[in-house]
Amino acid sequence: MEIETKEEEAIPHGLLCLVRSCCSLRDVSCSLRGLYVRKTHIRNIAVTFGLLGFLFLLDSFIISFFESPNLQSTSVSYNSSSVFQGRDSYTNKKQSPIHMYDRLLNLASSSLAKKEFKQESSNLWVEPYQKASSWEPCEERKVQSNPGKSVKSNGYILVSANGGLNQQRVAICNAVAVAYLLNATLVIPKFLYSNVWKDPSQFGDIYQENYFVSVLKDDISIVKELPPHMKSMEVEAIGNQITDADLVKEATSADYIKIVLPLLLRNGVVHFLGYGNRLGFDPLPSHIQKLRCKCNFHALKFVPKIQQVGSLLIKRIRKYSVPPSMLDTHMLGKFMENKEDHEEAARGSTKYLALHLRFEVDMVAYSLCEFGGGKNERKDLKSYRESHFPLLLDRLKNATYISPPDLRKLGRCPLTPEEAALVLAGLGFKHGTYIYLAGSHIYGGNSRMEPFTRLYPNVIIKENMLTPNELAPFRNFSSQLAALDFIACTTADVFAMTDSGSQLSSLVSGLRTYYGRDHAPTLRPNKKRLATILTENGTIGWNSFEERVKKMIQQGQKAGIRSYGRSIYRNPTCPDCMCKHQ
Repeated sequence: MEIETKEEEAIPHGLLCLVRSCCSLRDVSCSLRGLYVRKTHIRNIAVTFGLLGFLFLLDSFIISFFESPNLQSTSVSYNSSSVFQGRDSYTNKKQSPIHMYDRLLNLASSSLAKKEFKQESSNLWVEPYQKASSWEPCEERKVQSNPGKSVKSNGYILVSANGGLNQQRVAICNAVAVAYLLNATLVIPKFLYSNVWKDPSQFGDIYQENYFVSVLKDDISIVKELPPHMKSMEVEAIGNQITDADLVKEATSADYIKIVLPLLLRNGVVHFLGYGNRLGFDPLPSHIQKLRCKCNFHALKFVPKIQQVGSLLIKRIRKYSVPPSMLDTHMLGKFMENKEDHEEAARGSTKYLALHLRFEVDMVAYSLCEFGGGKNERKDLKSYRESHFPLLLDRLKNATYISPPDLRKLGRCPLTPEEAALVLAGLGFKHGTYIYLAGSHIYGGNSRMEPFTRLYPNVIIKENMLTPNELAPFRNFSSQLAALDFIACTTADVFAMTDSGSQLSSLVSGLRTYYGRDHAPTLRPNKKRLATILTENGTIGWNSFEERVKKMIQQGQKAGIRSYGRSIYRNPTCPDCMCKHQ
């Protein structure tokens, strides 16, 4: 009876009444039907729970789908302190967030919150000046930079380039120009090992050697190594080694003919040791400028290994496949071919802004500026200078003292992540904008990045877009890792820099001008003008701040013909490098 009572309690009241009336008529039949009803009830309960479980999973999936960008950005911003930290112990101390402009940060947060859901037309993603599209690459016209290469070579030029990826690129192009100038055969340049970069990569690990030789074969002779009878020569012993002490910075063609050519003719070989920025831009014959341009914008292509992973990085940032631009094709070749589902591509890709934020500990310490970190910051940077910049400290003993506030007013201080974020907010980039951060060894780590990620949480870095296995071939090769940043910055929808004097910013902005037409805007803040604006942090209204920041950036975007002495790598808009669009 107890068992029957429990079974009856498990059956709904209406069904129980029906069962009891059946039992009074047909006992045998009733017991069978009772069993059937109980089984049906259990099955109904199972189906109900199954349906509830499915709805719960569906709800979780929908929530995760819409919140995934925020979750991803949070993991990048706050769970990657080791990525944002610098290479030295000075940046590894945990600190509270450091703010210099609390009032402006609050105004920026409020403004971004109001704009987030407004459907506003924006020209932030397009080059504002039509003059930018009036110049085009000359490659399709097949104009040779050298009207007639001499048959007999004066000898061989060896180059050992110093610095990182970008300094080495400049050295390569300068070496090509010098080889032509001296009518010499260029041996594929070597890269010096640096205790700072700690990268053993050589030319063939980064650039396509055969392609480089092929593009320039009508202009200069290039070989991969010295002929056998010259390999045993002690170049240094015979006095044919050229260092920075022998050539002034930005040396002229006349300097090379006077100093280097006699050495080359005497022994048939010269070696430029620690070669870098040792050839000026003017005065220089037009055909040599064209060759220099041809080397930088056409002859140097990354090896397939870098192109393949670079294309994977770009596709993941954009989320969906899109038809490759001219910049994509130049930087990544066949790896950016659109083979994805056209229906998926039609959903649209994510536009992103790439930011070269030069706030590494060496830049910060060398600047002699202060960045709101108080006594601890001053102590750390003083200690870093004593360890890494003893020559700087010696020079300061005899130099006129300039206070940190005055250095800032003069525009000599690197922009902090907080200042960079305020500029982007002043320009009108929305809170949800995806921002690729190049480098990411930020002095102060998350204590410095907190104001930035507060305004722009969707920070992207290569370490979070690529798996450890995909990055494994590049570990311990800083120049190859830098090449991935170079690609992401060059192919970005917008590229923003905080220091227009850096080699990466200079080379990237030049490539974007050369191949981007009017679809590759570059943002260059004027640090001196920005410092003036930020001194009014306590009183300036947000509308006024926006207006002044936009005016500052717009004036830096104006496209014009390269002026005398300016870098052709950064400013290719001139007859010596590009063709005027008809």
